[in-house]
Amino acid sequence: MTAKQFSALLVELDACSEAQKWAKNKSLAVVWKTCKRGDWLLWLCGKMADKPNWPTRKEVVLAACDCAELARKHVPEGEDRPRKCIETTRAWAAGTATLDEVRTARRAAYAYAAAADAYAAYAADAAYAAAYAAYAAVDAAYAYAAAADAAYADAAASTKTLATCAVLVRKRLKIARISKSRGTK
Repeated sequence: MTAKQFSALLVELDACSEAQKWAKNKSLAVVWKTCKRGDWLLWLCGKMADKPNWPTRKEVVLAACDCAELARKHVPEGEDRPRKCIETTRAWAAGTATLDEVRTARRAAYAYAAAADAYAAYAADAAYAAAYAAYAAVDAAYAYAAAADAAYADAAASTKTLATCAVLVRKRLKIARISKSRGTK
């Protein structure tokens, strides 16, 4: 996919202006290789999920779960609702859990986030991020928020977390169209 084609796709998908500006004059292959925003990569794959040469919805959800795992280090020991939420979402992707089970796990993780006091606000953001990964099972187009929500709690950590998520997304998701574009600008 050439830079012109990719720019047209971003417009068609109604990508944010910041992403469109950054990706201007870049092919899909170049963006995929150089983007340091895992949330943008997940958003794109979520929008394109199940289309020819793009990852499946379940593959995108699993990538979102990989990113949400980064936030678990901020959840206090003994609090397992965010972990269970991610595990249930992974089980859904494997075909061993239902969407209702995912929704139940998501509600539990949200309840933890809502109950967290101000002192534990960062942990609450992490729980929200994990819960959002489960929500991705219902709507993969918004799966990117899984890690991004936790990262935005601290601007410095945000850049690093989003870059780590980009690496995780590239590792998990393969886009056949990229190999066909051969990095054309």
